[in-house]
Amino acid sequence: MCAARSLDSLNFDNSYARLPEHWFQRRKVQPLKHGHLIAFSPEVARLLDLDPCSINSDQLVSYSEGTAHWPGVDPLAMKYTGHQFGVYNPDLGDGRGLLLGEVVNGRGVRYDLHLKGAGKTAFSRFGDGRAVLRSSIREYLAGEAMSGLGIPTTRALCLFGSEQHTMRNGMEPCAMLLRVSPCHIRFGHFEYFFYSGQHEDLRKLADYCLGRFFPHLTESDQPYRAMYREVLERTARLVASWQAYGFVHGVLNTDNMSLIGETFDYGPYTFLDHYEPHHVANKNDHEARYAFSKQPSIVLWNLAALAQAMLPLVERADLETELDRFDGVYQAHYLERMKARLGLLSVEPSDGQLIKDLESIWREQHIDHNRFLRALTEWQLAGDAQYRELLAFCSRPQALVDWLERYRLRTEEEASSPPIRRQQMRSVNPRFILRNYMAEEAIREAHQGDYRPLQDLLPLLRHPSDQHPGFERYAGPRPEWAEALFLTCSS
Repeated sequence: MCAARSLDSLNFDNSYARLPEHWFQRRKVQPLKHGHLIAFSPEVARLLDLDPCSINSDQLVSYSEGTAHWPGVDPLAMKYTGHQFGVYNPDLGDGRGLLLGEVVNGRGVRYDLHLKGAGKTAFSRFGDGRAVLRSSIREYLAGEAMSGLGIPTTRALCLFGSEQHTMRNGMEPCAMLLRVSPCHIRFGHFEYFFYSGQHEDLRKLADYCLGRFFPHLTESDQPYRAMYREVLERTARLVASWQAYGFVHGVLNTDNMSLIGETFDYGPYTFLDHYEPHHVANKNDHEARYAFSKQPSIVLWNLAALAQAMLPLVERADLETELDRFDGVYQAHYLERMKARLGLLSVEPSDGQLIKDLESIWREQHIDHNRFLRALTEWQLAGDAQYRELLAFCSRPQALVDWLERYRLRTEEEASSPPIRRQQMRSVNPRFILRNYMAEEAIREAHQGDYRPLQDLLPLLRHPSDQHPGFERYAGPRPEWAEALFLTCSS
């Protein structure tokens, strides 16, 4: 058990700030008008050895927005580039965020504190460097929801509101999000040094990443290749998890890809309300580049872009060999995730086909697959009533009747007893999942100064398999009005 610390005594050690000065811009936070604390995560605080009970909200606000000196903080805006919708953009960087510093906890784990919405930097281009309350709430909720599902993600220590407004979809209130992650290095960091011809800096960046994020690889025969291999494997596992739970990122640009395989930079994301492979979360994505079904291939494209940027460090043939492994790694992890959701732990050659046939039923009959799998978890325990509930998901039930019989026979081959299998399924099949309408309701009330709906959602998302009496409506289908919701890059 590590000793709890106060805000004044966090163990800052800012390694990125000691790297070459032309990698970033030092910049102070530009405070918001009447900033105030909206939400705080005790779980994230404990990652930093921060005592949640010692937090003074006024001090947290003043430290975060720079109106008081936070001991150990050294704010900077990172420079990187990236491919946006497949087109290289050399002008990217932290345009509205600042890396405040790095906290090393008592277990030796290093976490970045990154403030989003901190004002203009050298990389803001035509922007004002601000984040709005709407998008900040969505990112805060997404981090908690993904963590609750066991999907690697950035999270936030806290969310701040203000009385300051900026122009987005009309005039909107500004907010700031204090994001926490072991890593803020993006694929785009490597692309910046490659495309600008700064290949010695590229090597320094790779050495920094090896030492900080992949120290177990530093003694490898080919450490840069070994690092790339692990990045690829982590990223393949990540997208397999997205596909298993129906998560659509929305803006899978290379500058939104984390080197350590975390879900990063939430924009117009969504969880599918029904299984729709061609669903596009971002209405600015007119060519459907980032549709749900395309996410694995786009992630592979992004990994190829990273490989291109690492050519001065690794032989092309070696990188191509690693890229060829992606599909196998992805398919293996997707099968593992989906089998866990079906309660199948043993190995049978027919398992892949069983899952594909179920996905076909979901797709053809527009089924909410997350609610379906939760109902399937309880089948055979509740008997005929639960069986009828499963069939009620279908407009043409016979296909499901046939599949359920195959599934029943398959479960009889499992060594575990039905109660044990059911408990395992409950742990990976959430009762509650973050729907767009849930975030929208919280945002609408927050705009009126009422943060209670936001607070009500947090326990559901952090512990999505629990009952949560009084909030049963969130476990049901989306309301009809939610069909009209749409999201854009500004979301």
